[in-house]
Amino acid sequence: GGAMDLAYVCEWEKKPKSNHCPSIPLVCAWSCRNLIAFTTDLKNEEEKDLTHMVHIIDTEHPWDVYSVNSGHTEVITCLEWDQSGSRLLSADADGHIKCWSMTDHLANSWENTVGSMVEGDPVVALSWLHNGVKLALHVEKSGASNFGEKFSRVKFSPSLTLFGGKPMEGWIAVTISGLVTVSLLKPNGQVLTSTESLCRLRCRVALADVAFTGGGNIVVATSDGSSTSPVQFYKVCVSVVNEKCKIDTEILPSLFMRCTTDPARKDKYPAITHLKFLARDMSEQVLLCASNQNNSIVECWSLRKEGLPVNNIFQQISPVVGDKQPMILKWRILSATNDLDRVSAVALPKLPISLTNTDLKVANDTKFFPGLGLALAFHDGSVHIVHRLSLQMMAVFYGSSSQRPVDEQTIKRQRTAGPLVHFKAMQLSWTSLALAGIDSHGKLSMLRISPSMGHVLDMNMSLRHLLFLLEYCMVTGYDWWDILLHVQPNMVQNLVEKLHEEYMRQNAALQQVLSTRIVAMKASLCKLSSSTIARVCDYHAKLFLIAISCTLKSLLRPHFLNTPDKSPGDRLTEICSKITDIDIDKVMINLKTEEFVLEMNTLQSLQQLIQWVGDFVLYLLASLPNQGSPVRPGHSFLRDGASLGMFRELMVVIRIWGLLKPSCLPVYTATSDTQDSMSLLFRLLTKLWLCCREENHITEPDDTLIDECCLLPSQLLIPNIDWLPINDGIISKLQNKQLVRLQFGKAPGLVGHTVSSQFDAFVRAPGQPKIDHLRRLHLGAYPTEECKSCTRCGCVTMLKSPNKVTAVKQWEQRWIKNCLCGGLWRRMPLSYS
Repeated sequence: GGAMDLAYVCEWEKKPKSNHCPSIPLVCAWSCRNLIAFTTDLKNEEEKDLTHMVHIIDTEHPWDVYSVNSGHTEVITCLEWDQSGSRLLSADADGHIKCWSMTDHLANSWENTVGSMVEGDPVVALSWLHNGVKLALHVEKSGASNFGEKFSRVKFSPSLTLFGGKPMEGWIAVTISGLVTVSLLKPNGQVLTSTESLCRLRCRVALADVAFTGGGNIVVATSDGSSTSPVQFYKVCVSVVNEKCKIDTEILPSLFMRCTTDPARKDKYPAITHLKFLARDMSEQVLLCASNQNNSIVECWSLRKEGLPVNNIFQQISPVVGDKQPMILKWRILSATNDLDRVSAVALPKLPISLTNTDLKVANDTKFFPGLGLALAFHDGSVHIVHRLSLQMMAVFYGSSSQRPVDEQTIKRQRTAGPLVHFKAMQLSWTSLALAGIDSHGKLSMLRISPSMGHVLDMNMSLRHLLFLLEYCMVTGYDWWDILLHVQPNMVQNLVEKLHEEYMRQNAALQQVLSTRIVAMKASLCKLSSSTIARVCDYHAKLFLIAISCTLKSLLRPHFLNTPDKSPGDRLTEICSKITDIDIDKVMINLKTEEFVLEMNTLQSLQQLIQWVGDFVLYLLASLPNQGSPVRPGHSFLRDGASLGMFRELMVVIRIWGLLKPSCLPVYTATSDTQDSMSLLFRLLTKLWLCCREENHITEPDDTLIDECCLLPSQLLIPNIDWLPINDGIISKLQNKQLVRLQFGKAPGLVGHTVSSQFDAFVRAPGQPKIDHLRRLHLGAYPTEECKSCTRCGCVTMLKSPNKVTAVKQWEQRWIKNCLCGGLWRRMPLSYS
């Protein structure tokens, strides 16, 4: 029972005149950014026609569905996300293929820009071309210190390379009449399309799938739908000759399903209903399902090199060079299931787990199963997870209509209850820790899948499993929402510490690359426990600080006469850490002030960011005396030497800029006119920084520093800091393992979220002025500007930039595509409050 459970379901509102009915086939796709796309047909009673809809949700806000009339005239047969999760392909039963991308980088706004077609020829298989990036996760090495050992790059060639070895983007599709069509996206936005027969004798293709080989070739598998016909395989090579796309195909060995040759089952399963390569980059392993009205059987086949037996006569005539036996490729059956209930959908793992014998043994010993199971959905509403090699059962989920039969009576009653609800399409998340199914009413179900498939593990082992997958997401840049589904409040502290330890074991260059990603990851973990919730604010503030520091330092220009080997930003860091003086002017004297000269309107345009730095430093120092309260946001900065060092550098830069243009300085409300607030704060900040600048020798601040900080509220007005709102997403409502019921298009009244209730003191109440968290501009209590918010951290900012100044544009470029935390943007309704 502990292996799979329902996290949430989301369904359509029942409307009298129109409803979402599942298309046949219904398709869904899950991206590495945790966006799910799926189709329904909208049936309108007035109009006879069906509207073929594509819906896109992010798994954290499933109710905020973006539904688009796809413009496909026939039923949609395929949906495919690209490797980056930012573009989606859809194909239909009329041979049209469309490529969708985000409008203004918004996850809830999509447009169709380019496409291709094979007129009137239904598409049965579709895939993006391979970009040559392939990783392998080595379970055996999960204890290794180096990320490069745990997640190694596998040598793999892209399907097609541009000049200079860059992979060419594009897609490949197979149609029902046996054509293969390839479209290439040129960097200038043009599409080159070419279409070719798979083989000379074209025959009907009812099912097909596409996979890629390490050598850059493409393999296509096809079936005409009858189990008595062979499953055919073809090698497809794509090249560009004279600005035209060229396709060459060649026939590979074929296979007959074993159930058709088995005398006991000879005519039992007439139709092949599912044909899938086990992974896009595993062309040598294929999964087949044959069915009749009520039952199915599943087989797994593997392509092996085998030696050809050669007759002795030939050996005497021509001795084989080096006695090498001639080799031949041959399909061999790996495993098969017994007779099953009828299969309605199949979902394959996307986690590229290494399948060497040692890795499989370690996975089995430590009960780490993500990536090793594939999911089968049945017509009775149940779902089985079976091992991808042995097809042995690993976990079962009994759907609403497939309760465990207790006795004969129950079984009889069930049979007569009318058609059962079951999944018509299903997808596993990128870590295999979650499964989404779309049923015959277009309802979306989100299932949790335990990494150990329900085996009870000690806490340490459970943490290791989650940590391994978090590290994988950190290295690949994939979203980790599906891992958070399994994090219990008592794990948070431990996971954050262990994640930090593992990060510190990497080399400096890799740490630099992952520096913001790990902060974002810690923030999302800390949301899940009431004892760590205040640190969420700190981590988000830290992301903001890192971004401001990089942007402001990048505005400094080397003086043209002596171009130094170090950038002015690097030299600033070096001088500030070397000169530990508490007097701001003595530090400033050591800098080449001509490198800091910027245009006046540039300086003025940065005032809001400068104000945030000034306010935050004041807030931190004023909160030092009651540092015993870790519940308060800001607490973790008081021991964070690196962040305090960044603030100190920025104070020096701001001081110099203030000499050029006094109106760009932070505004403080002071009790005395003569007081130099900047130098007072710099002095106290430096003393605090000296206490913790070396991570291994952190000392307590002395009493005089604490006394001086106690006086701050009587000298300066302590500002309110606008912390990020605690997110409105679903993840924290799923921890008690109670099923959450949601409706598309209707934000749930997410009240009584225990974790954030104690936190309301720090977050602005409704009706108070809203703030653009990234531009630090006040938007008023009821904003009139359109805004976007981050799907991951809830940060809010205006969609359109009010600024024309280059420096501000540079700042905005940092978060135009993704939030500073790496989350996706979604457009907010105007009435946001």
